[in-house]
Amino acid sequence: MARRELDPFGAFNFLVEIDGITSAGFSEVAGLETETDVVEYREGNEEITVRKMPGLRKFSNVTLKRGFTTNTELWNWRKNVMDGGIDRKNVSIVLLDEAKGEKIRWNLRDAWPSKWTGPELKGNANEIAVESLEFVHEGITEMKTA
Repeated sequence: MARRELDPFGAFNFLVEIDGITSAGFSEVAGLETETDVVEYREGNEEITVRKMPGLRKFSNVTLKRGFTTNTELWNWRKNVMDGGIDRKNVSIVLLDEAKGEKIRWNLRDAWPSKWTGPELKGNANEIAVESLEFVHEGITEMKTA
């Protein structure tokens, strides 16, 4: 069946780019959120109603999960932060359509890994070892493609 223009995209078809380079395959992305603080204000001669104005913007941390591999590129980036260096990079999460064409891109500005979580190891399980990396960033933009 052909895709209709207003059909939602599948959440399973995405890729992650770090500084424009497609990085290791991730199985999960969470935390694409923005929030604006509400500033309440009232002048003394106004009615007893508070005005609500936009305040500071906040961006949630973004968590990426992937199967654990021998590729140490992301670990080395995290280790650099632990050692006191902050290497900020631009990270993009790209949602694809069924034909693997780019549809939406969320760009995280000046991101760096603030947390790494290693895999849970269980001797009696038959699961993939999964690691996660949590990024802080200083802004998110969304770009839609035609």
